[in-house]
Amino acid sequence: MTTQTMNGTMETAQDTGVIRLAAGDDWFAVCDRSLLTPGRGVAALLPDGRQVALFVDRAGRMYAIDNRDPFTGAYVLSRGLVGSEGGQPFVASPLLKQRFDLATGACLDDDEVSVPVFEVRAD
Repeated sequence: MTTQTMNGTMETAQDTGVIRLAAGDDWFAVCDRSLLTPGRGVAALLPDGRQVALFVDRAGRMYAIDNRDPFTGAYVLSRGLVGSEGGQPFVASPLLKQRFDLATGACLDDDEVSVPVFEVRAD
């Protein structure tokens, strides 16, 4: 596994293993890596009640951002369209189509808006 740090930790995932998210000082087991499909999101619930959208790209890099669309308040980012711009992966909200950088959480369509990112790893 290759670890890269960009406003959090990303790892290149294997086809198997347990996906874990940082929740405070602890790592929370979310699901088996084999359940993630490149280019599609999965929603997960953290122990504190927050929802996270998990993604894996075709190279196996994993990303986790908040599942809440800040423009509508709906928990839908895990169902968004995944793409890239200038080599940076993003997810477009399925509602109003604003794009969020998967590595940083920054909105690519509004510089004043972002979503939280979470550290993610596969064991």
